[in-house]
Amino acid sequence: MTAKTIMVIDDDQDLRESIIEIVEDNDFTVIGWESAEEALQKIKIEKPHLIIVDNMMPGMGGMALIPLVKNQYPSILIIMITAFSTVDNAVAVMKSGADDYLAKPFRRDELLVAVRRHLEELKFEQLLPETVMDDALACLSNPIRRNILAALSEKKAMRFMDITRHLEISDHTKVNFHLKNLKSNNLISQDREKNYQLTPQGEKMVDCLHLLSTRFPS
Repeated sequence: MTAKTIMVIDDDQDLRESIIEIVEDNDFTVIGWESAEEALQKIKIEKPHLIIVDNMMPGMGGMALIPLVKNQYPSILIIMITAFSTVDNAVAVMKSGADDYLAKPFRRDELLVAVRRHLEELKFEQLLPETVMDDALACLSNPIRRNILAALSEKKAMRFMDITRHLEISDHTKVNFHLKNLKSNNLISQDREKNYQLTPQGEKMVDCLHLLSTRFPS
């Protein structure tokens, strides 16, 4: 898996290096800049997935940088570092276009949780085209359909009776209904031997479900 690139922008050298050390220790590629102006010139070259930027810096601050980045590179995620944690501050940060914020002093775990959460969300959004996401997620609101996908992901190919036995569902009409739903959403297909299997889109959706299960364990 390709390492995610994170850009840290902070004029405070000690804090910048501390953030870089924390994040680098967790398998991310990290680059640091001491000014927003300098970082803005490097974003196109470095192509970061996520930016961590301090709000208060000499010259351009984080609040001014964020809309400039979002207008040119809307897919880049941004976490703002602020000196004060107030409702008004949070609202202002989010209105500027930031995806999240951390108030100083923040703990190591707080930083890592924020970074990992947003990069997981980015991966989730990239797995499926936006045009099919809503229909696919609606399709998977039913646990039986989720279990069918999980079974096909594990077994690779299964016939109808294999699926009913695996799910321990005696009502064949119900299983058939859910299989048709999954087929209509292009998440599974059936070959000439009547084996059901995941489509490429179905495989991506299984990856999405895995991400969700790790973020929100039952």
